[in-house]
Amino acid sequence: MITNAIMSGFVSVSDYLSAHVLACLVPAFFIAGAVAVFVSRQSVIRYFSSKTKKIVSYSIASISGTVLAVCSCTILPLFAGIYKRGAGIGPATTFLYSGPAINILAIVYTAKILGFELGVARAVMAISMSILIGLVMASLFKDYDMKNKTNTQFEMNEERSHSQWILLLLFVFLVLILVIGTANLSLTFRLGVITLLILGVIFLLKYYFTGEEIRDWGYETWDLTKKIFPILIIGTFAVGVIAYYLPPETFRAFLGGNSLVSCFTASVIGALLYMPTLLEVPIIGTTLGYSTGVMGGGPALSLLLSGPSVSLPSMLVLNRIMGTKKTTAFIILVVFVSTLAGFAYGNVVG
Repeated sequence: MITNAIMSGFVSVSDYLSAHVLACLVPAFFIAGAVAVFVSRQSVIRYFSSKTKKIVSYSIASISGTVLAVCSCTILPLFAGIYKRGAGIGPATTFLYSGPAINILAIVYTAKILGFELGVARAVMAISMSILIGLVMASLFKDYDMKNKTNTQFEMNEERSHSQWILLLLFVFLVLILVIGTANLSLTFRLGVITLLILGVIFLLKYYFTGEEIRDWGYETWDLTKKIFPILIIGTFAVGVIAYYLPPETFRAFLGGNSLVSCFTASVIGALLYMPTLLEVPIIGTTLGYSTGVMGGGPALSLLLSGPSVSLPSMLVLNRIMGTKKTTAFIILVVFVSTLAGFAYGNVVG
């Protein structure tokens, strides 16, 4: 029995790290490393002040997880940094909720493994629901922002060493490598286009970037890879073993269908469990049975939205950062909006 469980773990790893998965993860790691080096965090953080127009601050806060390449392990210190430096409670909590759910690795991996529709829904719902959370938090804690308006001066000492067009072109090439690499096209065509795109990247690096910048990019890419990839391998293996002892049918009664109760249950499970970034995907796909039709689309989305944002350890950290009242309100809102989003998705799309 133990041997069969171990084999189940290896099969799980083999399935999730097939050629197609590697084709989307490897370029995504390079993109994440590039944004970490070439996109200044200050250029986003400085717009989080409660003095900034809401349409600006909430828009940037809701999508900055993609720009900053945050994941569940880095969102808390980033949130603490902007919170303590005078960010409005609304934009700060908008960032806290959406950041882990829309980082490029999470979106690509979700779309590839669990389906394009669920991947897009995760990104869209994370952005829209994060704004809702931020607006409610700002309404509930107006006094905090009033006291904080004198402390919203962010450092502005960043310097751009590259034109925006060069950086944009670099990211266009990288994203196209990712898209073409995973597209349902002939292998010859994909290899030809990807080769041209790689040559384009090499040209930009040779003539517009310094050796130090290229080394920093390589370091950041490797740093992300060594932090996330081993956990993904180990976690996926563990998921396969667990699936052997707890087949997906075990969870049908709780997470099957798209009822409000199922979505709420998934939101609570996600809020309590600690899942390293990306591991929520094989857990939903294999352990809870979404890939085999056992788990409904609504509960799957609810867990994808609540899981990366909060967990029991993060609740304790958040309590120390912003106090019991704000933390409790945030957790309740996370569970509520994740349930609402999953229920809506499951009954409209699923």
